[in-house]
Amino acid sequence: MPKQKRHSGARDRFRVTKNGKVLHRRQNRNHLLAKKTSQRKRRLYGTDELTGGDAKQVKRMLRPDQ
Repeated sequence: MPKQKRHSGARDRFRVTKNGKVLHRRQNRNHLLAKKTSQRKRRLYGTDELTGGDAKQVKRMLRPDQ
């Protein structure tokens, strides 16, 4: 039977902390930045935490044993 693999797309986009929180990069920071205000772009810095069912689904994608 072949090995189970992690979801490579999820591995690139999400990261799980030691406490089990799932972090993701904020959206709307890739293109069309000229029309967005500096304040809005600043607010979109860094990472944010996924909650609820989304986090559960991502954790499942990152586990190779299931």
